[in-house]
Amino acid sequence: MAGGLPLVGLMTPHPSYLTVRSSVLRKLMGFALAVAWAPFVVAAPITEAEVNAAQQAWCDGLVKISQTAKEGGDAKAVAAQVIDDLYDYKEGVVFFKPTLAYGKNTFRPTREGALAYFVGGNKDFPEDTGFALKNWTKARYDNNAAEKGVQIHGDIAITMGNVYLTNADGEEVMVDKTFVFRRGKDGKLRLCVHKSALPFAPGK
Repeated sequence: MAGGLPLVGLMTPHPSYLTVRSSVLRKLMGFALAVAWAPFVVAAPITEAEVNAAQQAWCDGLVKISQTAKEGGDAKAVAAQVIDDLYDYKEGVVFFKPTLAYGKNTFRPTREGALAYFVGGNKDFPEDTGFALKNWTKARYDNNAAEKGVQIHGDIAITMGNVYLTNADGEEVMVDKTFVFRRGKDGKLRLCVHKSALPFAPGK
């Protein structure tokens, strides 16, 4: 007794206080667990279907640039979007050796260099006439470097084979290609390596 009042009544928290306190504690514990486990969240593994979709997107992008130019549209803007969608320049490092690049500009480690290769018009890359402006009407690919031409290692996927490009005259050009894709922060696959070349022809 304290002043004639029962001590138990004075020391027992009100039920509403206990409810609020319990709710706050649950939220804090949930937040702490989320923070603690955040570094261990693993992105979904890359699938072969994703890799093939990314390669088809590259083929479709090349044709879209070409057809936009043919129709008098802004091919440069389309090419810029294709590069941002399909190449990893914004988040990482890109090794890009285009089919017809040579000399001091053989490799295109910058977005500017890639854009110049596809549509030309850059004084720093005077040899570029725009590979994507050659009136391509169709593009397809295969992964025929081995029986299974796609390798997947974590958030990296590698393909090797050929790309087949058809122009307005119906002529098909075959290009050897190696693509390496990396999964970005947004979950999309983008090229971190792209090497292409015309097939070696002995005696030419």
